[in-house]
Amino acid sequence: MILLIGIGMQVSAQKQEFSYLDVYKLEYVSDPQIDPDGSRIVYRRMGFDIMKDKADGNLWIVKSDGSGHQKLTSCEASEHSPRWSPNGDRIAFISTTTEGAEIYMYWLESNKLARISQLPFSPGSLTWSPKGDQLAFSMNVEKKPPVIAKIPSKPKGAQWAEPPRITDRLYHEADGRGYIKPGFNHIFVIPAQGGARGYIKPGFNHIFVIPAQGGAIRQITSDDFHHRGQLTWSAQGDKIYFSANRTENWEYDFRNSEIYEADVATGRIQVLTDRQGPDKSPVVSPNGKYIAYLGFEDKVQTYQVTKLQIMNIDGTSKRVISETLDRSIKNMIWDEKSSGLYISYDDKGNTKISHITLDGKITKLADNLGGTSIGRPYAGGSFSASSGGNLAYTHSRPAYPAELAIVNGKSKKTTKITSLNKALFDYRDLGKVEEVWYESSVDQRQIQGWVVYPPDYDENKKYPFLVENHGGPVLNYGDRFSAEIQLYASAGYIVFYPNARGSTSYGEEFGNLLFNNYPGEDYNDVMDGVDYCIKKGIAHEDQLFVTGGSAGGIMTAWIIGKNNRFEAAVVAKPVMNWISKTLVADNYFGYANSRYPGQPWENFEGYWNFSPLSLVGNIETPSMVMVGMEDLRTPPSEAKQLYHALKLRKIETVLVEIPGASHGIANKPSNLITKIAHTIAWFEKYRK
Repeated sequence: MILLIGIGMQVSAQKQEFSYLDVYKLEYVSDPQIDPDGSRIVYRRMGFDIMKDKADGNLWIVKSDGSGHQKLTSCEASEHSPRWSPNGDRIAFISTTTEGAEIYMYWLESNKLARISQLPFSPGSLTWSPKGDQLAFSMNVEKKPPVIAKIPSKPKGAQWAEPPRITDRLYHEADGRGYIKPGFNHIFVIPAQGGARGYIKPGFNHIFVIPAQGGAIRQITSDDFHHRGQLTWSAQGDKIYFSANRTENWEYDFRNSEIYEADVATGRIQVLTDRQGPDKSPVVSPNGKYIAYLGFEDKVQTYQVTKLQIMNIDGTSKRVISETLDRSIKNMIWDEKSSGLYISYDDKGNTKISHITLDGKITKLADNLGGTSIGRPYAGGSFSASSGGNLAYTHSRPAYPAELAIVNGKSKKTTKITSLNKALFDYRDLGKVEEVWYESSVDQRQIQGWVVYPPDYDENKKYPFLVENHGGPVLNYGDRFSAEIQLYASAGYIVFYPNARGSTSYGEEFGNLLFNNYPGEDYNDVMDGVDYCIKKGIAHEDQLFVTGGSAGGIMTAWIIGKNNRFEAAVVAKPVMNWISKTLVADNYFGYANSRYPGQPWENFEGYWNFSPLSLVGNIETPSMVMVGMEDLRTPPSEAKQLYHALKLRKIETVLVEIPGASHGIANKPSNLITKIAHTIAWFEKYRK
């Protein structure tokens, strides 16, 4: 039979469910930077390379009305950190190849491109001077490791063992990076239009300045301290402000940092803040009178709200201007009149952009900032502002990852100007995401969660119910796109993900409820959500499954140690024993007193009582245990404690170890697929 289609007739292909290989087709907007007059935006267009199994990005440029959308350069190397010159005639950015990372300059009028640096290590925190004649950046400078013993030289051609790796540092390894070579972060400057050359002496990661016309780079900071994070120039271009801890006890006083001023000409450094707690991310106002920065007075507890503060350019008259906002501020940008700042913060699982005046008046401008955390529905994303008050930001909903959106400075109207995933999602059915609120049985406070239904959901049918616990635990899930959640829904599961107590975006008191109480009543919050969904007919007692990674793995292990209501569980990268975990993790120095009182040897019973391993004798639930073999945050030895205990007790279990994976198992798309496929396969084995 031949089907004839007449002119004007439309044929729509039947939509398919979101599938594993669709992960490689996803694209999203990252780091949008709007030009000074608000007419153009350059951003990093992210995608997944199916052959190299990784995320990568190039720079694209588009007009604010959505027209003229094109790739910025013809280069295929990885490009990131685009920054407009003050008058909008150039874009500085960083490009990474197999030979390393360098600073490049792109001229808008001529469409010319040039590399302006020759650096021994990767630059970061790229920042223009007010006149556009220099760029500041930070870069690691290596230092030789300690030498304990002098070893005789091996004979020529001899095949001796590798020499020992020796460290005497408190912080010497990091999950996802492995061993950290000795060195410090310093600040440099470079001219920004021609080629640049310079010798960087071995040492620490410091801040450097590089002239913007091309030339030799020059190191601004010195001494054995780290100078990290956001950089900002004085209005005259003679000073650079940054955050660091330059005290003698900096290694052990790791929660503390101050705002410093460095003289560009002389390198003289002056401290502007002085309190116990993190003061960071300084930004000088356009009129040069003020410095805005983020931080708080450290009370040494599990969670504290990060506040927006202002001081005069000389460090006097410090004051908090976000006192009425019980939310942590993430980013801030001055408005052109220096009368206030644009800020972003998480509120009830959704990230907002607002304007705050110097006297604390807050006006919300946009919702739904995010979409750059592809795996699970965590917060993320960024925004930038033009001199006219136009905002460019990463906009996401549960139906798509980050797209580029514009807020008009005059009308305040929001417009989404890209649709990077249209070609995919026009032919995919995604699970519907529904927000729910329910009452805690512990103290009657309101708890927020989300339910995701299978794409072909029929309320008259019975579906398996999957609880997905978020990590952190001081983080939040929200109404954001999640490839992992959608893959569960496509497999026929109703997915429930709650923000139990301890989650961020509900204020300091709510987040700090886990202080010396984790896991605690957050367990009740999760189970209250399950009972709420059963009462609503969404979930069924004989079709319950549970999973989660990191802190979500801890909660999953705690749940099955507390009850036997679930048909099966997948415990991913958990902490099973706080005593063993605390002293072997890469962040081993950060737990005492902020999570539990004292060190493990000082509070053995306290650490043990909150360890899921203390409940392992109660577990009857068939449990898959999963971990990345290169995980330094919750090392494989933690997962093995659960697996070995369950094997000894003859409980149905299996251990899934993922080669090459760090704590972020899903950082490689294939590992994200592996994680979800094994989870679903385990649940299907016990699905009725």
